[in-house]
Amino acid sequence: MTKKSKQSQERNYRYYTDSNIGTELTRKTLVLILAGGSGSRLKGLTKWRAKPAVPFGGKYRIIDFALSNCVNSGLRRIGVLTQYKSHSLIRHLQRAWGFMRAEIGEFVEIIPAQQRVDNQWYRGTADALYQNIDIIRRHAPDHVIVLGGDHIYTMDYSKMLYDHVATSADVTVGCIEVPRKEATEFGVMSVDDKYRITKFTEKPAEPEAMPGKPDKALASMGIYIFSTDYLYASLIADAEDKDSAHDFGKDIVPKSISICNANAYPFLDSDGNSEYWRDVGTLDSYWKANMELCEVEPELNLYAQEWPIWTYQTQHPPAKFIFDDDEVRGQAIDSMVSGGCIISGALVKRSVIFFATEIERGSTIKDSVILPKVSIGENCRITHAIIDKACVIEDGMVIGEDLELDKKRFHVTENGIVLVTPEMLGQHLYAVDKKDLNI
Repeated sequence: MTKKSKQSQERNYRYYTDSNIGTELTRKTLVLILAGGSGSRLKGLTKWRAKPAVPFGGKYRIIDFALSNCVNSGLRRIGVLTQYKSHSLIRHLQRAWGFMRAEIGEFVEIIPAQQRVDNQWYRGTADALYQNIDIIRRHAPDHVIVLGGDHIYTMDYSKMLYDHVATSADVTVGCIEVPRKEATEFGVMSVDDKYRITKFTEKPAEPEAMPGKPDKALASMGIYIFSTDYLYASLIADAEDKDSAHDFGKDIVPKSISICNANAYPFLDSDGNSEYWRDVGTLDSYWKANMELCEVEPELNLYAQEWPIWTYQTQHPPAKFIFDDDEVRGQAIDSMVSGGCIISGALVKRSVIFFATEIERGSTIKDSVILPKVSIGENCRITHAIIDKACVIEDGMVIGEDLELDKKRFHVTENGIVLVTPEMLGQHLYAVDKKDLNI
């Protein structure tokens, strides 16, 4: 982004925030969070839960970041569209986000797939909105923000909304610079000097490089702002197109470029550099994003009081570290340990330990993500692993050192991260047939 355009964007933001117009804009904006994806690349982590419900960062769920961004941005009219294995997601939304008061026009509304238009489930992101177009109209918004519920970042959406209005855009796409070789998993766009989109390609085999940055591409963050009249017209036209994939990235945005004012909004800091944003759609990226939180000064600051990440607060006592002998000492180094954990004569290094986990004496946990309510026995060694919720790791078990052995028991990624679930351990946390129920 040029210095001139950056200054113009800041002027627009100051104009709206210094007046009552800003409050009026956010109050007349509806946010829709797409939370129905299967997240199949996360393998066993999404076998029994939707991707936005996957735990992250010691105490949160992935969807908490998009929802917290909304609340912190002054956007409190929110709908969450669910579909795939949504029970734990819905339960979390009810527990964590039930504090909104409908009496004063704020809400987090759960919108399950209901086949409201025909007898089909959602065929794509655009179809998800089309099938609920009557609900959108009932809320009568001036603008609609469409978000994915499966990314990790902190962002003030109001700035993007003000830019959308100030530039008289019909659709605005949030974008971020990514390494060109990684851009094959995103929608990639080209823009002119005013950041109008001139080309948009969904998951290209050869992503187009940014001018002057041959190793970078401009990727969609999956964040869209629509002026409501244009959104309605686009959804209806797309639904009538039999050749459409009914997807925002594949259909709605590419078709918008030639017929309307389609703008890109770069997610930049005050120095013009890309802000923190992570797609945690694979086990490797999920593990890495959690590990980044253990750094001395992580890019994602969960401790920023001015931008809190809200979630359901489990009722657990503080973490406890016991034993202080030379041979047996409970300690954690460069790690995050949540409430209700007991580190009993064990060593934890560079790891994220979720709540209510117990680790017994003599065990060593390194570079790992341990989800809630895991029990790790004595003299275990676990490294470069993701241990799913409620796993019971028996005494003396070694994970992450012999990958060939691990492949026979667990799932091992290309980068050597080992995923362990209760089912892989034969513990059957989720019974699926009679033999699992022992009847």
